[in-house]
Amino acid sequence: MARAVSSQPTEVELQILRILWESGGSTAREVHNGLTEIKGTTYSTTVKMLSVMLEKGLVKRDETVTPQVYRAAMSQKVTQKRMLGDLIEKVYNGSAMSLVLQALSSGKASADELAEVRRIVDELEGK
Repeated sequence: MARAVSSQPTEVELQILRILWESGGSTAREVHNGLTEIKGTTYSTTVKMLSVMLEKGLVKRDETVTPQVYRAAMSQKVTQKRMLGDLIEKVYNGSAMSLVLQALSSGKASADELAEVRRIVDELEGK
């Protein structure tokens, strides 16, 4: 049985989306050049990836210009929210608190990040 196509971006698709978010829109060649710096890939592979991402609704393509320009279909913030919601649902059984506690207990938060967490908690508590 064939696996259902996920609307969530893969690791490489996320790298392409980062390029598009940073640039605001790029040709396939520009995406390829940016992707080559991160991951060695051929131009035809980059074009194929953009085609798959177009089918998944992750990117939009402006066909009124030559060469065609690709843009992320959703903002970085919206994409992060969707992916985080999916992670919380799948891995933490819908509990955002479990995710936060796990992240904070990992010991990888900097002093500045912990101060920001305290500020947000205080804000939520109305202090």
